[in-house]
Amino acid sequence: MNPEAIRDKTAIVGMGCCKFGENWDKSPADMIVDAAFEAYADAGIDDPQERIEAVFCGAIYPSKGTAEVADALKLFGRPVSMVTNYCATGTDAFRYGVFSVACGMYDTVLVVGFDKPKDRGVSGPSVQTAGVRGLPMTPAGWFSLCAARYRETDGAGREDLAHIAVKNHHNGTLAPKSMLKKEITVDDVLKAPIISWPFGLYDCCAQSDGAAAAIITRRDLAKGFRDDHVLVKAVAIALGPNPQADPSFDFLRWKPTVYAAEQAYAQAGIGNPAKELDVVQVHDCFTLTELLTYEDLGLCEKGSAKEHIRSGTFALDGELPVNTDGGLKTFGHPTGATGVRMLYENYKQLQGKADARQVKNATLALSHNLGGAPQTCGIAIVGMP
Repeated sequence: MNPEAIRDKTAIVGMGCCKFGENWDKSPADMIVDAAFEAYADAGIDDPQERIEAVFCGAIYPSKGTAEVADALKLFGRPVSMVTNYCATGTDAFRYGVFSVACGMYDTVLVVGFDKPKDRGVSGPSVQTAGVRGLPMTPAGWFSLCAARYRETDGAGREDLAHIAVKNHHNGTLAPKSMLKKEITVDDVLKAPIISWPFGLYDCCAQSDGAAAAIITRRDLAKGFRDDHVLVKAVAIALGPNPQADPSFDFLRWKPTVYAAEQAYAQAGIGNPAKELDVVQVHDCFTLTELLTYEDLGLCEKGSAKEHIRSGTFALDGELPVNTDGGLKTFGHPTGATGVRMLYENYKQLQGKADARQVKNATLALSHNLGGAPQTCGIAIVGMP
């Protein structure tokens, strides 16, 4: 593998995102149109039928497959491909788009991530019947075992997890398109109904409807669209063994994240992520997932996350802000759209257009998704020229 094969070869020149939430008044097509046409406008594209040469979409719950996007945007006569890869679906669709431009096949492509689980009656991830060591479980039940284990070994308790929820709720109030806009306190988190100990209600993310879109072009063409384009430094996908059947799984790290981070950092030429990255979006399906990801990505030493949580390292005004738009926790989690939505936030941050959420002097950003048992991870790193 050539880790530098795609570094700085492609650029994001336009992005869009619809409002996330229980979008009862919108169809999947409506959300796709909202996201794509914002991206067109952002890139200054008024003739998408001529400029968009291929489409890469990602969804977990599509009702019509690739036709869902092609019909909504009237993008016929060109390839439209669909990716499904658990919660890394959006990042994987973006990866395909980046590779297709970096290899020289296309000049400009569109990436769309979307999902509308609320129309299916989905309030959260479905129960899985083959679970921990063969026992039935829910996602909250499985991830809570890791939280209990971490508490026992490294001392991070419910109050430490609560600080993550409080941070993300605060950041979500500053994001106009987020699903939940409600400030909470540590006391609110600790007094909330228990879902699966030690998780209470506020430790769990919100499933939602939504769509997000990105326009990718060759680096040498990017200035023809805009001066403040964002370069793609890395995009990696890695699979790991099913932790529920892996005898070496210690409940203290996510192997897919470790694998994908190694690939992504090699692609981007990053040696010290804690010092080199300026802003990070991570997969916070549960507060514990965010905590372990700090360590798995090398944002802090193993076992030290609680100290960084308590000192505010990952707060909006901290040394390395994480989940600046509220994350899955409050922005929402339409599975196929989430990875592209994270890129949307990092794109705005790097351009200095994140308003009240703006991280000062941000030039390098990472987004991270973790999906399945979890068995798959997607990471994208983007930066300014």
